[in-house]
Amino acid sequence: MTSRTPYRLPPAAAAADPDGGAAGPPRAAVGGRLGQNGGMPRSNRPRRPVSGKGTASGRNGAGRKRGGEAAELDLERARAGIARRESAPDGEWMVRTITARNAGKTYICPECSTAVLPGVAHLVVWKDDHLFGAAAGLAERRHWHTNCWMSRSYRYR
Repeated sequence: MTSRTPYRLPPAAAAADPDGGAAGPPRAAVGGRLGQNGGMPRSNRPRRPVSGKGTASGRNGAGRKRGGEAAELDLERARAGIARRESAPDGEWMVRTITARNAGKTYICPECSTAVLPGVAHLVVWKDDHLFGAAAGLAERRHWHTNCWMSRSYRYR
C-alpha cells in the first residue's frame, strides 16, 4: 500500500495561502466562488452577445428593433394555426390557416380538384355544425386553396 502525501503549494504560493498549504482543495473565495468560474468547468454553450449587438442570425435581442421599441405584431401571422369560425349559407365552418412554412403534404382541393402542394399556404376547413357532432366534422376536414375557399359556390354537394 502506498502512502499518500498531501498536496503542498510551492513555497512562494504557500506564503500567500492563508491555510499555510494544508492538504485538500484551496479554500473558496468570498461568496463561495473559486476564481472566475467557481472551480467548475465552463459549459460548451456560446456566450450571450454583448448588449446592443445582434447574434449571428441577425436577430437583435428578444424580438425588438434597434431603438429598443417593440416590433409591430402581424395579427394574421399570430393567428395562423388557430381556427376561426365562419358563417355561410351552407352552415357554420371552422377555418384554420396553414402557412407555407407549415404546409408539408400534398392534398386535393375539393373545389377545383387540383393539388394543394407542399410549401403553398392554404386553409383547413371543417363543418362546425355537423349532423353527427363536432368529432365527425373534424374527421371530415379538407384542405382548400385560399382563393377557392373565398370564391366557393354554395351549391349542394
